[in-house]
Amino acid sequence: MTNLSDIVNFLPRMKSGDDLITALEVLPEYNPKICNTDVPLRLMALSDLYKVYIPSQMSLEIYSKLYLALLRSMQKKGTKLAVQQQNQNYRAIMQQEYSGIMGGTDSFTIIGTSGIGKSSAISKAINLITENRVFEADNPYTHVVPCIIVQCPFDSSVKGLLLEVLRKVDEVLDSKYYQNALKARATTDMLIGSVSQVALNHIGMLVVDEIQNVANSKNGKSLIGALTQLINNSGISICMVGTPESSRFFESAMQLARRSVGLQYTTMSYDKYFQAFCKVIFRYQYVKQRAEITDGIIAWLYEHSAGITSVVVALIHDAQEIAILNGKEILNLESLHAAYQQRSSLLHRHIQPYSSQGKKSSKIKKKAPVPTAMVTENETSADHISIADLVAKAKHESIDIVQLLKSNMPVVEVVV
Repeated sequence: MTNLSDIVNFLPRMKSGDDLITALEVLPEYNPKICNTDVPLRLMALSDLYKVYIPSQMSLEIYSKLYLALLRSMQKKGTKLAVQQQNQNYRAIMQQEYSGIMGGTDSFTIIGTSGIGKSSAISKAINLITENRVFEADNPYTHVVPCIIVQCPFDSSVKGLLLEVLRKVDEVLDSKYYQNALKARATTDMLIGSVSQVALNHIGMLVVDEIQNVANSKNGKSLIGALTQLINNSGISICMVGTPESSRFFESAMQLARRSVGLQYTTMSYDKYFQAFCKVIFRYQYVKQRAEITDGIIAWLYEHSAGITSVVVALIHDAQEIAILNGKEILNLESLHAAYQQRSSLLHRHIQPYSSQGKKSSKIKKKAPVPTAMVTENETSADHISIADLVAKAKHESIDIVQLLKSNMPVVEVVV
């Protein structure tokens, strides 16, 4: 017989190091023979690119943060304090005076630029931590959903968020909390009591995505206040996920800033991880002519993605799709540039080409030569001077890099 107070033991052992990387990594099976099949089959197989997941430092940090937050939350289940809080929550549902005695400050944020992979990292971490299980206790008999993920309503409606939490619990436990709340025409205060009771009994951790919606809504502070009440009335951990836009909202007041302590991420640096990421993604080729990735291609990908991994994957996917459909059947700088111009035009105002040093390069003009990264080979065939050497020379001697490249190797010019 499993006591509710012992349910924390259902959590799997916390992973770290190489064990954690191996557990999080997803590399779909790839057979080079796919390149010799017909066009429809290759186009469908191309979507495997979006299944590739290579853990970064961000992935490891998010896993640890979520694991420890869930652990703290589960340790409160079935305690004497939890039973006392159940009585207080019942008073709230009955619209009587009540208090949150569970206390705790278990709320934190994961803030990061859109497209850098934070949602994927959270999803992978939660799947690994919870093993997609619902925990069951016998004394008292109950089910606990380790993690519930909801989206912050676009208008930051407190009632809308609370009802969505109930609906998500019903989806997993086949309960009727959502329907009962609608039938009772529950007020916001009644819902806070009801959701607190449900969270206390059945939820380990709550993840609220798209929290940046609070920044531009008059209901923003009310919603954060409701989440604070939920923590005090249930003892569960709450993780708020959003873009940097939400940081300005949380920084506007001390009581909000306290709730936003957590992890923050920006776009990726041009480092070993980015280079390794590009090399792995580039291996998944479905065009007939196989190409090898060069330092020039990696630099080009960084410039035209600003270090956003989802854009890198989209560019390599779309470049192959274009190459397959137009019959050129090769993944190279020409097809990548076509993907950037034809498929990513809406992102151009948000992603200006960056150099590998992280500085903005000059804007591409209508008849401009392709940037440094678009040279077709990494080294010259004559004297084996690398692109890196030429870039360093141009920077040191203030020489036009394009002209210097032309004098040392063939350069492809593309009319934009």
